[in-house]
Amino acid sequence: MAVIQANRMCEDYSQLESGPLGTFAGVYDGHAGSEASKFVSHNLFFNLKNIVSERREVSESVLKKAFSATEEDFLSLVKKQWMNNPQIASVGTCCLAGVLHDGVLFVANAGDSRAVLGRVERGSKRASAVQLSNEHNVNIASVREELYALHPDDSQVVIMKHKCWRVRGLIQVSRSIGDVYLKRAEFQREPLLPKFRLTETFEKPILNSEPEVTVHKLQPEDHFVIFASDGLWEQLSNQEAVDIVHNFPRNGIAKRLLKAALHEAAKKREMRYADLKKIDPGVRRHFHDDITLIIVFIDSHLVSKSPLPPYSIKGGVFPR
Repeated sequence: MAVIQANRMCEDYSQLESGPLGTFAGVYDGHAGSEASKFVSHNLFFNLKNIVSERREVSESVLKKAFSATEEDFLSLVKKQWMNNPQIASVGTCCLAGVLHDGVLFVANAGDSRAVLGRVERGSKRASAVQLSNEHNVNIASVREELYALHPDDSQVVIMKHKCWRVRGLIQVSRSIGDVYLKRAEFQREPLLPKFRLTETFEKPILNSEPEVTVHKLQPEDHFVIFASDGLWEQLSNQEAVDIVHNFPRNGIAKRLLKAALHEAAKKREMRYADLKKIDPGVRRHFHDDITLIIVFIDSHLVSKSPLPPYSIKGGVFPR
């Protein structure tokens, strides 16, 4: 795991869990604050475990229900706090979760983070990149079309602002946990900050929290999975990231991949990596985004064996 802060306050959280359920990896890329991403890091896996216990299975529908339960839990928190802390109605988080269970990899994504598989075919020394998730960012034409279809009477559902497409001119992602001000019209009033209030109200949620789920049966050729926020993929292609992970030792590989992304960010601005490192958070957001990543290595001969011993690792607001 590795994380680098670019915003004045790091808005990303992440976690890696292991136990009877298998291995769980979560990357939560927050926006407008860290409350939603922190909340998800404490509640999504908890909800997933409870639902798996009830259903006695890991499946696409179970993952979607875990996302829905976490969304409802956060909505309850917003209702309790928003009169005293109105900013909580405008925070949200992208949510990328992976579960390796009984030889199957489930990837659930809401937002614009990404999961990429590194696969090495037999007899080959080269790893190929296989993207396991789709981004829900309205700068992608198909995502804009999806929103237009869902909201045919709303001509302003996606507009160009500050040189990029945004939902109602405010946010680039179409799916998230949180962002209740774009899901519940009841929050479109004081004390919500004016910049988040819409000139035209809405009858049905503009954003939604349902993840897109990919189910992949693991093969011996599948060597690792990179789960990362969009800050990484803005700097490196899928193949570039997979090549780095494949060609260097596992020890310290997450930090190495992060450093490669920062070198690329510096190169784009025609500056040295050493000079980029000196820039303070906040100002640094003009050069790159917060970046959070988790690399999970897959040892195929162990995948279907007895469960791993339980452990829990969380990543969040760390200094540079």
